[in-house]
Amino acid sequence: MRLDKLLVELNIGTRSEVKALLKKGLILVDGEKINKPETKVDENTVVVTYQGRDYSYKKFSYYVMNKPKGVITATEDAKEKTVMDVFYRLIPDAPKGLAPVGRLDKDTTGLLLITNDGVLAHNMLSPKRHVDKTYFVTLDGELSGEDIKALEEGVHIGEGEPTAPASVDYNGGNTCHITIHEGKFHQVKRMFFAVGRQVMELKRTAFGSLKLDEEKLPCGQAKEIDITNIS
Repeated sequence: MRLDKLLVELNIGTRSEVKALLKKGLILVDGEKINKPETKVDENTVVVTYQGRDYSYKKFSYYVMNKPKGVITATEDAKEKTVMDVFYRLIPDAPKGLAPVGRLDKDTTGLLLITNDGVLAHNMLSPKRHVDKTYFVTLDGELSGEDIKALEEGVHIGEGEPTAPASVDYNGGNTCHITIHEGKFHQVKRMFFAVGRQVMELKRTAFGSLKLDEEKLPCGQAKEIDITNIS
């Protein structure tokens, strides 16, 4: 890879900015000053040093966010604040080109995966993969045994076929956990509406093997994770 392209990929600056930095000798490549932006380097092994910090190239990056309310799940939007606006303010030196995997509604909080690995994103969202998504739900009232049975067998939400069977963990009161593997528009809210209940609060607590730990990842925060944690 060209050195200037690598520096842009590492989010050190724009193409013109990194060329200026190279010309000034402010960047070290494996401990040496290289002034020519067209220099070819092995991006998989080279270590770049700028302002005392070492940078190493990774083809794919993986982060999780505990999504706050009031932002939409999108990479950019002309009118609304997006999760990526929040993310890049939290981690400004994260690679460019990252995107959220799937969607959480504007008023929904919880676990969101952010990556530039398109294959993994596709696999996590593919209906054929049956990747579980678990939500903590606050309702406007209690659930009956018939409500739970209906949710677990599948309910009609206006799309022809009923939803796939879900798993409901309910111990009374107005809260429960529900696990689904589909991703229809507003699905959880529409499922509870189908049994006569309104969702007041919704938080995703798990996505595949990823689990939300709010002590380590408070609402509105994000962190990088290792791919071995994802399936």
